[in-house]
Amino acid sequence: MSETMTALFGGTGPDWTARQVPVPRPGPGQIVVCARANALNNADASMLAAADPTRGGTGREYQAGYEFAGEVAAVGEDVRSLAVGERVMGTTPGSFAQYVLVDHRHVMPVPDELAYEEACALPTGLLTEHGALMAGDFRAGRSVLITGATSSIGLIGVQVAKALGASQVIATTRSAGKRDLLTGTGADTVVVTGEQDLTQAVLDATGGEGVDVTVDHVGGATFAACLPATRVDGSVVNVGRLDTAASTIDLDALSYRHLRLAGVSFGFTRPAELGAVIASAARDLLAPVADGRVRPLIDGTYTFETADQAVARLRSHQAHGKLVLTVP
Repeated sequence: MSETMTALFGGTGPDWTARQVPVPRPGPGQIVVCARANALNNADASMLAAADPTRGGTGREYQAGYEFAGEVAAVGEDVRSLAVGERVMGTTPGSFAQYVLVDHRHVMPVPDELAYEEACALPTGLLTEHGALMAGDFRAGRSVLITGATSSIGLIGVQVAKALGASQVIATTRSAGKRDLLTGTGADTVVVTGEQDLTQAVLDATGGEGVDVTVDHVGGATFAACLPATRVDGSVVNVGRLDTAASTIDLDALSYRHLRLAGVSFGFTRPAELGAVIASAARDLLAPVADGRVRPLIDGTYTFETADQAVARLRSHQAHGKLVLTVP
């Protein structure tokens, strides 16, 4: 490895700034990955805005990024599960760089069938959607409702539920124009919330019973509507707040239907927990990824030099799928 590398930093203005910084060295439990591609997440835009000193932000500078794929370049002396040269994809703060320092538990193998530009767009979606389904006590043969399903992570969620053997996947979108996108991804039923009542549409699609497991990416009024759309003894798991974090729910719908509510957020403050979630997702989903049943939708591919265009696309909320950066 060289002594220095290019990395993207936030906190200097509305966009990222490329800098030369030292290449990291792995400590105990860590590996260094030679990154080939990175993927953007909604958090990247919000972090840029919060740190932008030209628009009232904190001015706190930070190395950007969360998702990456590449080859292992170095391993800590106590890491036995990975070797130099292995293809991996993973998640860690500061991943928009030529070399990424990461906890060895926070990566998974890249199947041979997958290019790095696709692989980098999978880790967050795989671990979040699989983790949410497991938190909802999902089993093969159960039905699933996924709200906000046209988000990049929701699209992966639809595929994950189908790959794990869901008997029925109901997906929601606000726009009728995205119906074909969801059916093409594997949804059995699409509810257009801009035109239909979510609760009634789900009940109609399930013979009045409701779904076994709901995975909600929206929050707000949508979260409340999910409760009566979930069957007796079913589970509702919130993983996102695309609308708002505040929700007023009907406690009768919660209590009379004996629902289990869960909220999950697989951040980096609990490394061992995140590692266990990633290992579980890898065990169940690498085969469906390899055979094409689970693949990310890529909206566009950019470079470090055109990263400002990528984040502008992210801010527009018009992207259909993930935005990818190839690493120099």
